[in-house]
Amino acid sequence: MFVYKKVRAALFFCVSLFGVLNTASSQSIKTAGDFFKEVSDQYAALTTYEAQMEILTDKTEMRGRVSFKKPDLLRIDFSNPQEQVIVFNGELLTIYIPGSDAILQQSVQNSPGSAGTALATPQGLSLMTRYYTIAYESGQDPAPLESDSTENVVKLLLTRRNSSESFRTIKLAISPETKLIRRVEAVTTRGETITFNFSDYVLNRAIPDQRFIYDPPSSANNYNNFLFSE
Repeated sequence: MFVYKKVRAALFFCVSLFGVLNTASSQSIKTAGDFFKEVSDQYAALTTYEAQMEILTDKTEMRGRVSFKKPDLLRIDFSNPQEQVIVFNGELLTIYIPGSDAILQQSVQNSPGSAGTALATPQGLSLMTRYYTIAYESGQDPAPLESDSTENVVKLLLTRRNSSESFRTIKLAISPETKLIRRVEAVTTRGETITFNFSDYVLNRAIPDQRFIYDPPSSANNYNNFLFSE
């Protein structure tokens, strides 16, 4: 059986994260929960964005360029691993892994349970607020992204409300000026940390729908419903 548990966890969270672009929020106040909603306001106002993205685990390092178009079109073209692609067209998630000559596909409409509905849907952020408590990690004032960094961010800590969630904790580093997510650190149930870094955002630039049409190599092996296979 073709198994990529670490990759599945990283990609599942990555795609779930883009659900924040479809969730609106209300007034801005200084509580952690409402700051999170303020971030949602910013993302809800975007029609498109592109950004450099880095995914780090204990053993792997992935880099690529992510493109998002409202309401739910997503594409990631990786430079490391080269030629790897993730595309979500609103109904089907397709991942091409050239190193394994494999195509992973997951239909959102046919996915069971809350995990399926979390994939790149307008409920992405509301699910996070429903299943995780939100607090400031170190207070509401901006702090350095890293100990030796001159870049300041607001840091939030999300803690799961019950043991059924995929991640024990999720840390968000958010730019206080732009309200854009700069870094995500998610700790899995096995204690593994997956880090997502976002940089060089380009906002509201026209992206044609054709950008999110992808024809993977016909010679690759297909694995369907991979998120829910053992």
